[in-house]
Amino acid sequence: MSGFTVYPAIDVREGRVVRLAQGDYARETRYDGTPLDVAMRYAAQGAEWLHLVDLDAARAGGYTLAPLLGELAQHTSLKVQTGGGVRQRDDVARILAAGAQRVVVGSLAVRQPDTVLAWLAEFGSDRIMVALDTRRDDGGVWRLPVHGWTETASETLDELASHYAEGGLRHLLCTDIARDGMLTGPNLDLYAHLRQVVPSLQVQASGGVSAVVDVFGARAAGCAGIVLGRALLEGRFELPEALAC
Repeated sequence: MSGFTVYPAIDVREGRVVRLAQGDYARETRYDGTPLDVAMRYAAQGAEWLHLVDLDAARAGGYTLAPLLGELAQHTSLKVQTGGGVRQRDDVARILAAGAQRVVVGSLAVRQPDTVLAWLAEFGSDRIMVALDTRRDDGGVWRLPVHGWTETASETLDELASHYAEGGLRHLLCTDIARDGMLTGPNLDLYAHLRQVVPSLQVQASGGVSAVVDVFGARAAGCAGIVLGRALLEGRFELPEALAC
């Protein structure tokens, strides 16, 4: 598959670079260097894109990283896809105006898909990415936990992803909750499944990457890109190795 993109990721909480295990704020690991320092390092290593998450906003709302977007534009040539706490149309407009190339919409995309589809129509399919966190139930169906993963949406992953594909979505970020931040490898079966269900979508893999072989695996499964977080921060492999894929 052509056009595969590697997205080094930076999750920011209280101004620090962090990672959460399975999205749990009580299971946080902090890393050295400011978000700008880490981003500049990734840019120097050849990254073209950055995946940036505002964890404070994801919990409380109100995106806070606009100043960082300005610094990134000043000091790097990185294109940025970013989200966290995106709940209003004005949030999207403000983040794009601050310098982001793509806004990531997560929980609202599950709760209010018609709202997000309206944003797609207004801002364009290259400017909005839907992020769906999913968990397979005992029957093998991919479900969509919501409200801090304590409840489950009525629509399944297959149903909602198909709804978005029909509505003009282009970019989908999908994370297997069980793999997130655990270094157990991405769920390649999930991505191969999505390739069959929504072949028109450019799916980005996320969660569980621990080695360069995982990057090759995601591409072979039909993904258009992969998000790399903890593995890069902990030096399990270097970004240029992944970019060479």
